[in-house]
Order: sequence, then structure tokens, then C-alpha cells
Amino acid sequence: MSRTDHQRYVALGDSQTEGLGDGDDTVGLRGFADRLAEQLARANPGLQYANLAVRGRLAGQVRAEQLAPALELRPDLATVVAGVNDLLRPKFDAEAVVGELEQMFAALTAAGATVATATFPDLSRLVPIARPLSGRIHELNDRVRAAAARHGVLVADTARPAVSTDPRLWSTDRLHAGPLGHARIAAALAEALGLPDSDDSWADPLSPLPPAGFLRTARAELRWTADFLGPWLARRVRGRSSGDHRTARRPHLAPLAG
Repeated sequence: MSRTDHQRYVALGDSQTEGLGDGDDTVGLRGFADRLAEQLARANPGLQYANLAVRGRLAGQVRAEQLAPALELRPDLATVVAGVNDLLRPKFDAEAVVGELEQMFAALTAAGATVATATFPDLSRLVPIARPLSGRIHELNDRVRAAAARHGVLVADTARPAVSTDPRLWSTDRLHAGPLGHARIAAALAEALGLPDSDDSWADPLSPLPPAGFLRTARAELRWTADFLGPWLARRVRGRSSGDHRTARRPHLAPLAG
């Protein structure tokens, strides 16, 4: 089987893989995994696709809850993208987090699947109060790259291009990619996989933004704090997750339209 000849694609991960920021629970989510499946299906019309991702999951939860079901589906292609929820926790251990990812890399590649993952843009460029997390993000990315190299896992290195932190690629919560961001992630994975009609244009910058005035910026920060940071902190205090009582939206392999 060539790298582009895939028939069974399974996506593992958290909210980004689930598709948050690209659609909603009313109209349905799309996300980078669906978008990648669409491109795969153009080259492989018989493609079967499952998405096991659930929002709010830590890397260890992704491994514990999704790896065994993924292996049962016998994928020939899998994406594994997780770790951001971990780095937002007070007690973050990059080595332990990537250890969880590496277990998934090892198991899936040993089962014969081509595996791809992605690195994470520096959130501190989008959320000023997240500047203390910048070092964590860089360490996580370095460890993900190293773990991927050990197992022959392909890496869409979306952390590197400056456009990855352009706010137009992100949803209003600044933690999830918006439709354009999900499209860019899918395109980066397609390039890593060497899919037909893929290239590095996903890394191209957008046209420059006009400078934002102080008052406009201040209002935007206050609105973001009230709408997103406050509720997120409240969930942390109560020990709750956005993924409580949720399950995978595509737990079984099926054609993309199914």
C-alpha cells in the first residue's frame, strides 16, 4: 500500500480533532479530521472514516479510551493529536504527556497503520495571559517531534509558520481553530501524507491586518474573559470538563457521508 492509498482512516484526539470551532452541535461539526477525510476520499472513493475524539480529554484519557477501539477498527491511517488540555493544567509534565502519545504511536504503527500527528502553535501569541505557557508549548512540540521520529510518525509541523497564530485562523475562544484554521491543519496533514494536490501553501501568510486600536483591543480582551476564560475557570474549580457525558461522534468506520 502506498502512502496515499488509504481505505480506513481513524482520528484520535480531543476537541480539535472532534472539530470544535468548525461548525457547532446544531449544524454539525466538521474540523480538520473531516476535511482530511474529504481529501482522502477524493483519491480513494471507498474510504471508511471514524472519529473517536472527544472534547476536554487529556492525553492519557485519549490513550485509555480511544486506542483500543481504534485498533479494533484496523486502520491503515490514523491521526493522533492531543496534549493541549494537559498543558493548560497546573501540573504539566511534558515527558509524561508525550509518553501517552508515544504509546499510541507505537501501538498503531505496530498494527500497520500510517500515523500522522501535528504540533501546536504558541497560544501566548493569541492569548496574552497565556505567555507563561509558551515554554511548555515549545517543550511539548520538541518532544512530539522526537517521539514521532522514533516511530516513523509523520508530523504536520503547524507550530512553525507565523500564519498559525493569525487570529483569523482561530475561533472566538482562541483555543480552537476556526474553519480556516481547520482547513490549514488538514492541508498540512495532507502535505505530510503526500496526498495528491497537496503542497505547502497551507503555511502561506494572509494579507496584513490593519492595526487594532487600544480601546478595541481592550474591549475584545474583556469580552473574551467574560465569555470564555471565566466559564473555563469555573469548570476547572468544579472539576468538570467540557467533554463530560460526551462520546465520539463517529465511533464506527463508515463512508464520509454516512
